[in-house]
This record gives sequence, C-alpha cells and structure tokens, in this order.
Amino acid sequence: MVCSRLLLSVYILTFLMGVPANILAFCTFCRKVRRRAAPIDVLLLSLTISDLIFLFFLPFKMKEASDDMAWLMHYSLCPFSGFMFYVTIYNSTLLLTAVSVERYLGVAYPLRYALCRRPRYAVLASIMFWVVTSMNLSIVYIIPYVQWRKGVDSDNNNGSSGAWAPTTCYLIFTDEELGILLPVRLELFLVLFCIPFLICCFCYANFILILSRLPNISRRRRLRAIGLALGTLAVFAICFGPYNVSHVVGFVRKESESWRTEALLSSTLNACMDPFIFYFSSAEVRSMLKHCFRNIMAKLHILRCGAPPQDPHQKPSKAERYKEAAPS
Repeated sequence: MVCSRLLLSVYILTFLMGVPANILAFCTFCRKVRRRAAPIDVLLLSLTISDLIFLFFLPFKMKEASDDMAWLMHYSLCPFSGFMFYVTIYNSTLLLTAVSVERYLGVAYPLRYALCRRPRYAVLASIMFWVVTSMNLSIVYIIPYVQWRKGVDSDNNNGSSGAWAPTTCYLIFTDEELGILLPVRLELFLVLFCIPFLICCFCYANFILILSRLPNISRRRRLRAIGLALGTLAVFAICFGPYNVSHVVGFVRKESESWRTEALLSSTLNACMDPFIFYFSSAEVRSMLKHCFRNIMAKLHILRCGAPPQDPHQKPSKAERYKEAAPS
C-alpha cells in the first residue's frame, strides 16, 4: 500500500509539472521549426512530443497505482498503454543521444557539419528511433496480450460465460514467459541504454574539452554550455539508470525483480526534467517562459490593484504629457 501511494504521488507530480511545461515547449518549438527549422530544434520537438505521449498514457498508471497495482480497467488497455508507456521512455534515451551527437558535431567539425546540416536528417532520425524502440518493446505488448488470450480461450473451452482477464498488468510471469522476457530485457539494457549512454558520455566529454579551449566564447556562455552537458548526462544516468540496472539484476537472478516498479519512478520523472534541458538549450524557450511569466505577473497585479503595472522606463502618453503641461 505504501509503495502504491508513493507511485501515485510521483505520477501525479510528474503529470502536473510535465503537462504545462511540455505544452509550452511544444508550442515554442513548433513556432521555431515553422519559421526556420534547425536539426536541434527538430530533435527537441520530437523529444517534447514523446514526453507528451508519455504523459497522455500516464493516467493509466495512476489508476493502476490507486487500485494497489491491480488492473481493474478493461484488459485490452493494458498491452497498448504499457507498450506506449515504455516506448516513449526508451525513445527519450535515443533522442537525448541524438542531441548530444548534434552538439558535438557542431563544435568539433563546424564547417564540415554545416554543409550537411539538414532538418530532414533529424526528421528521419526521429522516425527511425520510433521504429527501433517499437520493435524492441513489442514484447511489452505481446506478453500481456498472450496472457489475456490464453485466459479467454481457456474459459471458452471450459464453457465459462464470464470474460477472464489477469488481475495485474505486466507484473506476474510464468517461468516460460521469463525465459523469453529476461534476455529481451538484457538486450534493452545493452542496446537502448548502455550504447546511447556511452555515446552521450563521449560526445559531451569532447564537447566540454573543445569549449574549454575556445578563446572567443564568453565565460558565461561557456559555463552554461558545460553545465547543460553535465546536467543532461546526470538526467540520463539518474532517470534511466535504476530501471535498466533492474534488467541486468533480473537476468542474473533469473526472476523479475519486485523493486522494478520503484526503479521506474526515476524514469517517470524524466518527463518533467526534460523541460529544464529545453530551457537551457533554446533561447526561444527561455524567451517564451519569460513572456508567459510577465503576462501572469501583470494579470495578478491587475487582480490585486485594479490597474496594470507601470513600466518605469515607459514614456508617458500624449494625453498624460498634455495634462502635465496644462495650467492648473
């Protein structure tokens, strides 16, 4: 029960923080891509879309946690919602890796990379990532669906009129199912976590070394870029590390670890951590956020005082100047 409450609390926090932040980022990147698309903007837009899809399916996990990890909804929703939930998580790892490669190439080979820097390549990469993650995560859809169909077919053979369905979603497995699932999870750890993480480490380590040697970059800009690189690596390791480590532990011990659900919490938080990466990656996002903040503060001031705040640097209008010049 305590575990379910913790899961529900984190899910709600992620949903409440992630939805407005990602919608803001989505609107900003859509405007920027429509005006003048750059590969980094296409990749960040794809990452935002992936996070929004993740947040769209998060209420299914919230309902599951509120029911103490029992699946009380129609079971046909379990395979599809679980599939989309995990696909978007691993899609984020590949997109973050692509962002690191794009930044590294832009700094290490600026002239050569500028010649082949095309937004369509980022679009193709994003589509390829969806295909790769969907193929690798198809097991998340297949196993719950097979469990459900076996139960339905068994009921039909026994002449039972009630529709049978498992009581949990992607939590309990037979030894035969584990024999298939555990090697696939190890492959997910190697292909969709280890290799992308090593690529990110290589790209950002060289990115930081190159930036530290460039003399024509201001200290503030250099520190912000280095902080962004280190922050992205930290998000990658903290958000995706624990859950993927559970794949290795489960493969070694030949069982599905009971703490995998808690390890997934850090991956869930990634949906509200990505907007911080967007904020430091894009001047457009920073500008949009400041604009929204100013509008909110202006509306709060109107509600409190009944008049919009006056800018001390704003010039008086002609009517105000006339009133001041008019004799009393």
